[in-house]
Amino acid sequence: MLMRHVTLSLALSSALLLTLPATAAEPAPDRASDKTPAESTPDSAPVAPADTSGRDSNASDDAANDGEGEAAAQSGLPLEDIQALAQVFERIKQAYVDDVDDKTLLRNAMRGMLEGLDPHSNYLDEDAFRTLHEMTEGEFGGIGIEVGQEDNQLMVISPIDDTPASRAGLQPRDLIIEIDGKSTDGMSLEEAVDMMRGDPGSKIDLTLLREGADAPINVSLERANIQAASVNSRMLSPGYGYLRISQFQENTAEETSKAIAALKKQAGDDGLSGVVLDLRNNPGGLLEGAVNVSDLFLDSGLVVYTKGRLKDSDMQFEANAETALPKTPMVVLINGGSASAAEIVAGALQDHHRAVLLGTESFGKGSVQSVMPLDDNTGIKLTTALYYTPGGRSIQAEGIAPDVTVQRGQLTLEKAGFEIREANLRGHLQNAGGEREQDKKALPDSPIAADDYQLGEALNLLRGINVLQQSGMRRHDDQTPDDDRTPNDDRPSNSDRAPANDTPNGTNP
Repeated sequence: MLMRHVTLSLALSSALLLTLPATAAEPAPDRASDKTPAESTPDSAPVAPADTSGRDSNASDDAANDGEGEAAAQSGLPLEDIQALAQVFERIKQAYVDDVDDKTLLRNAMRGMLEGLDPHSNYLDEDAFRTLHEMTEGEFGGIGIEVGQEDNQLMVISPIDDTPASRAGLQPRDLIIEIDGKSTDGMSLEEAVDMMRGDPGSKIDLTLLREGADAPINVSLERANIQAASVNSRMLSPGYGYLRISQFQENTAEETSKAIAALKKQAGDDGLSGVVLDLRNNPGGLLEGAVNVSDLFLDSGLVVYTKGRLKDSDMQFEANAETALPKTPMVVLINGGSASAAEIVAGALQDHHRAVLLGTESFGKGSVQSVMPLDDNTGIKLTTALYYTPGGRSIQAEGIAPDVTVQRGQLTLEKAGFEIREANLRGHLQNAGGEREQDKKALPDSPIAADDYQLGEALNLLRGINVLQQSGMRRHDDQTPDDDRTPNDDRPSNSDRAPANDTPNGTNP
């Protein structure tokens, strides 16, 4: 099923987009943009060429051709293509039913060039460029959802934690069929975003189609000035902490560090026995945020590297020795809504054997976008690189498979369906490693509830790791110099696993 994806926090969230500063560029979240559709018109007589009275048409045509030829030679474009583009421009100016100014046509042309490349490249007009900066700082207006477009239908990818959308019960895969009574059929993403944005306190009515529901669902929301905290934490049980990162913003690593310190304080003298890092339905965000968060759990080694055509696109990011939780056992929760920057963190911790990944396969967005300003108010967002995990994996359109697959618990039997992932997006980049098998069908995720089956399994796994560690230490203490085996005889050799300081308390999960 084809899908074009974009994230909104309404106004747009820093979602399924990993952003990387380019030369003269600033990082940005993913953004909906409007692609002008081809116009269908009744058959009509040929349009006469533009009036050239009062000038020497032969001379002017020769001069124009000379200029076009020189421009074509410099750009490497065929002269015929440049002439065809100019002819389309002129025909629109002459014959389109409404008057269209040159600036609008040129912007639409830029938008079309970029959106034809892949789902994440687009043109940023003044509104999009301004909103983009607001989103990376974690403050924006709207209802707080990430949406995509599937077969011209507006679909909820994920509600953002603690926003009007999440409090109203919007769920992943909900189809938004009406906004304030207006059908979304055929509506562009940008138009839908503009309708859902508004002043804090203003009302908006959505009509939803939900799988398994007998009739459309009407939801009334009140827009808010959303200041989305990207990190939440709490103690699950004595000694076991929980960290939830909903997206990667400029200050996410700092927030995570503070949350870890708070968990350590709550754990008391006995310390933390384990931590669950929840990256489910985390649509991504800033590359820098993902690297800095990974660094909190790794004391050395490669976190991620990027490769592109430009020299500046080839970058490596290493962990340093200043680590908040270097060896505490960890379980990382992922699902089909874990994308981009979230996949960088999950991939780094998995490749270093630092954590056990539990849940379902991640989204599979392995591309990097750079935001390149055109002037003070506009710019372009262009895919400039692919990123790779420390083990050299590209997850583009494939995703990261968890070490332990656990579906979210269902209270009722639902019809099996596909999770929306990068490979479902229209025009997605292919993985360099070749073709992948068809995605297996899986039950879609249920909304986060008080009883979270996956989280419960993560906690059980952490407890099991601690039991194994304690058992291993007892075996080590009981051994004497006369033993016929060493303490590590029943463990993988060093050639089969990462160094001990890259594992939870030296344990290979």
